[in-house]
Amino acid sequence: MVRVASGGRLHFGFGNLSLSHERLYGALGVGLDRPETVVEATPAETVSCADATVRDYAARATDLLDVSGADVTVHERLPRHAGLGSGTQLALATLAAVAEAHGRAYDVRELAPQLGRGGRSGVGVATFESGGFVLDAGHPTTRFTTDRPVDGDWAVPPVAARHAVPDDWRFLVCIPDVDPGRDGDEEDESMRSVVERADPAIADRIAGILTRRLLPAIATGSAERFGEAVAEVGRLNGAWYADEQGGVYRPPVGALVERLAETPAVYGAGQSSWGPAVYGVTDVAHADAALEAGEEALDAVGGGRVFVARGRNRGARVE
Repeated sequence: MVRVASGGRLHFGFGNLSLSHERLYGALGVGLDRPETVVEATPAETVSCADATVRDYAARATDLLDVSGADVTVHERLPRHAGLGSGTQLALATLAAVAEAHGRAYDVRELAPQLGRGGRSGVGVATFESGGFVLDAGHPTTRFTTDRPVDGDWAVPPVAARHAVPDDWRFLVCIPDVDPGRDGDEEDESMRSVVERADPAIADRIAGILTRRLLPAIATGSAERFGEAVAEVGRLNGAWYADEQGGVYRPPVGALVERLAETPAVYGAGQSSWGPAVYGVTDVAHADAALEAGEEALDAVGGGRVFVARGRNRGARVE
């Protein structure tokens, strides 16, 4: 029996969504120590799992690994389609659990595309591998297609930069009680629509923030400057998405971000991926005040779940 536990991630946005530039996407995000996806597997003659989605991932994994089957159980899972990377972590944890249960060597980066993961953003795969803050290199723009590629017809974007998250940094996470974020075909259609009309000037502004503010902030351990920088990257990404999600942030995320941005304990706030999860960058000294601000902000928009997480500086845990 093998158990694999992987953490969620925050997705701060992309470096470029315009076809006018040489490379497309280039995602940035950070691994979190909570919540976790926990998947357990034991070898079997066939594939068995009560969860239909995981059963499909397990079946694909047994084919890719050329093993007989597995009994798979999901003990914990991330909130689905909330902006914390639930799909990628569930797919990769299932793959790893099945492989480990059978004693097979595997490479999650190589096999993730066969599970339909890691097409645009490589953050989820990279944080599963080794955690930390990740900036990936994106894809050559010439590979962009108007139709979704078949699973496996891509490679996970390589890691361009990775930094360990300082021990005293914390991330406030607020998940309002609203409809989940986009996924699947709806997400693919929205992203292609955004890319086809994205303003290239926004990418130029983001590039300056990345090189002159964000990367130096994490290299020097400044949570304040890092929070300000990722919040600005998020706002600029939102300008690309505005027509698709009803504003720079999807409602009611904008109200949450605005309230958190006014809180001295929060150095920068934004929407993770398509939301509805909202993050706030803080530190251990201000975590309690940030949590209180998050609770008050959620109450103002109808309630939800709020917690404070540390950065996760290691990959998935195998037991």
